[in-house]
Amino acid sequence: QVQLVESGGGLVQAGGSLRLSCAASGRTFSAATRAWFRQAPGKEREFVAIRWSGGRTYYADSVKGRFTISRDNAKNTVYLQMNSLKPEDTAVYYCAAVTRVLTTAQAMGVAEYSYWGQGTQVTVSS
Repeated sequence: QVQLVESGGGLVQAGGSLRLSCAASGRTFSAATRAWFRQAPGKEREFVAIRWSGGRTYYADSVKGRFTISRDNAKNTVYLQMNSLKPEDTAVYYCAAVTRVLTTAQAMGVAEYSYWGQGTQVTVSS
């Protein structure tokens, strides 16, 4: 059984930074594609960032240049460094994983992922 556990959320002022972590347990996960999504109140879950197992990354336009996804294979952990946070970044952030390779278009689809964390709240005050 695979489990993904997020941590690192919290309350921060606009312009501040947070680093989210997503630890995987239950099986060797180094080959998996890992991603972050977020869901604001009343809105659908949306893609934030993805890191393929080969190291390539891709970001939603809304976070490009501010967020960075990285990965520590030894710890089976993926990170999301969030800088220059804005009130519109307020959401529950979820990490996701899938063992197969996704195209860039597939990467943005919630249904493409097999494993999800429980989510961590990020609140950015103005």
